[in-house]
Amino acid sequence: MSMSFRSFTGAARPLVLAALSVAILGALAPGAASASAFQLKENSAKGLGRAYAGSATAGGDVSVVVNNPAAMTDLKGTYLQADVTAINFSTKFSGSGNDVLGRPISGGNGGDGGTTMPVPALFFATQVSDRVHVGAGLSVPFGFQTEYDKNWVGRYNAIKSKFESLDATLSGSFDVTSTFSVGASIIAQKTSAELTSAINYNAVGLGIQQGIGAQTAVAIAQIQAAAAAGQITPQQAAALAQQAAQQGQAAAGGVAAATPVGSDGFARIKGDDWAYGWQLGGYWKVTPDDKLALNYRSKISHRLAGTANFTTTPGYDALLANPALAASIPPFSHTTGTADFTTPAVISASYWHQAEKFGFGVDVAYTKWDVFKNLTVNYGNAQPSTTEQFNWRNTIYASIGGDYYLTDKVTLRAGVAVDRTPTHVATRDPRVPDSTRQMASFGIGYKASEHLEINASYAHIFVNQAHVNTMSGTGDTLTGSFDDYGNLLSLSAQYKF
Repeated sequence: MSMSFRSFTGAARPLVLAALSVAILGALAPGAASASAFQLKENSAKGLGRAYAGSATAGGDVSVVVNNPAAMTDLKGTYLQADVTAINFSTKFSGSGNDVLGRPISGGNGGDGGTTMPVPALFFATQVSDRVHVGAGLSVPFGFQTEYDKNWVGRYNAIKSKFESLDATLSGSFDVTSTFSVGASIIAQKTSAELTSAINYNAVGLGIQQGIGAQTAVAIAQIQAAAAAGQITPQQAAALAQQAAQQGQAAAGGVAAATPVGSDGFARIKGDDWAYGWQLGGYWKVTPDDKLALNYRSKISHRLAGTANFTTTPGYDALLANPALAASIPPFSHTTGTADFTTPAVISASYWHQAEKFGFGVDVAYTKWDVFKNLTVNYGNAQPSTTEQFNWRNTIYASIGGDYYLTDKVTLRAGVAVDRTPTHVATRDPRVPDSTRQMASFGIGYKASEHLEINASYAHIFVNQAHVNTMSGTGDTLTGSFDDYGNLLSLSAQYKF
């Protein structure tokens, strides 16, 4: 009785699907951001100086084009504003990794997985009548970039991760009364991702060997059933069973020899998509000295489409060249793929009190991360789709800060903020080494002339220790914690025509 290796597909192929999904799922990760997860607030040097307190109500900041369009009512005239924030984010791992058999994974701690990256923003606003304002903005509301050493213990979970959402926003506002304005925006969002990770071919080989063992057991059971039914003699059954066991052992031994410990490949995932959203804002001048603003930014649903590319090892290539195995083992071939992904809705409130020598404000933002419950990846080569659970939680960002008017030309700023993380230990991984954050910031503004204003701000982000206990698509476990922190330096120039 001969054995068929084609049924090994059911045991081995899920490994490649899991590896693909883990790589693509890494697109939903944090990095260099002042807000939790991969959310970015860095679109205003003025705002950063006070930890974004009074982001829509402090006045004189053209970033309201994307933060709350109703607040454009305070911009009398025509403005052009350019901001850039340099984000230095650090994340360092301490812990250990073990493969699917519990053996330690070789490699270091990954070095500093953080990076330094610029986040630009550009805004234009103009008053077209006594009651109507329009504006446009380019900003980056979501993004990150991290990269660990290629040979670190968590390489099967993540090596490089780069994710970015670029918004092009068109906004308008209308003064309903002298104290109340409304605004709306249309948002076109381009989201792109590039992700890499290592592939543990030794673990893939172990899965194939398990499939061989399972198929061998099935073959021997069929032989024994044939003998019990009197179709073959006990002597023939014994001989066939021994032959099947020898074939299985030989096949498993060949796979083991071709995929020894340390047999690593490489996966690179790239994808992007355009999608569209909107926002609505309201702005109240409660008293001559107090202002309140509310804003709702919609979620934006994407279908990321791209490619998955892989490198194999000489030993694994030899397995693929074996006709008895090629159709039954994961090919790790280049393929296309899609994944539905939604950037979350945000509800925000901003308050500002103005005095003669100072102003102070409060901001609160509620981010609907619960849209990120799971991610399903569909493949272009007829492989079954895969789903990974995340179940992120909604978060609150709260800040308080203010301005002090040192002179008619110089303004000093300071603020503090806290932002909870949407992640939790059950689903946190190296691509999401996020935890609750606290921020302290200060800044300075200089009015060079009636037309030109320059602002600079600095902030430091303190991050709670982020614990991980996660498993890769090939059964490799990473256990430990990440220590994170961030530094932000922001500059802006505003010109009033």
